[in-house]
Amino acid sequence: MLKALIFDVDGTLAETEEAHRAAFNATFRAWGLDWNWSREDYAWLLKTTGGKERMKRFQQNLPQDARRLTDDEIAALHKEKTQAYADILARGELELRPGVAELIEAAKAAGVRVAVATTTNTPNVEALAQCCWGRPATGVFEVIAAGDMVTAKKPAPDVFLLALERLGLPAGDCIAFEDSRNGVLSAQGAGLRVLVTPSAYTQADDFGSAEWVISDLRAENLPGMLAGAVMARA
Repeated sequence: MLKALIFDVDGTLAETEEAHRAAFNATFRAWGLDWNWSREDYAWLLKTTGGKERMKRFQQNLPQDARRLTDDEIAALHKEKTQAYADILARGELELRPGVAELIEAAKAAGVRVAVATTTNTPNVEALAQCCWGRPATGVFEVIAAGDMVTAKKPAPDVFLLALERLGLPAGDCIAFEDSRNGVLSAQGAGLRVLVTPSAYTQADDFGSAEWVISDLRAENLPGMLAGAVMARA
């Protein structure tokens, strides 16, 4: 019996990546950096999980004489970027992807538990919940496993393993929801079945190993076993 749904956040619950990119670029300007990440830049950088890790990856390709940030500077800049992202969401500039709110509501009504397993940090999960649900993240999700709670980020399985540990459930009782290949590898590394809804930045990813790939989470697109376990019981 299906007992829990475990959701990735960025790209899965909402198309957040443009807000993240805007927050990065605004913070770069505030720091006097001439970095400006285009959509093409960001699509490439998203293959590296974690904001601090993306900055480190980016500056590896800078010209020899370009300014480079230390690890401490990257951490400080990322903290400011997180606040810039929260400010964007506080203005209501983000919507959930189709079907997300309805699926989560139906799952709760059916007694199916709802969790988050994400590479992003806890403040970003909180900002999204406040923006899209108008309440704290813990008012939406029973369990939150975030990137700032584990040592290794996706595609390592750590964050999904943490979610399963906090749910107290075996992987076979749960389904993971992802939008990226790194996310699929992470979830499957924890033994989970994975349903993928590709996002604007991950359309070209290889999802051949996922159990299901659908355009979005509207009821008519859900696989029969999921619809039967959640929608029919709600």
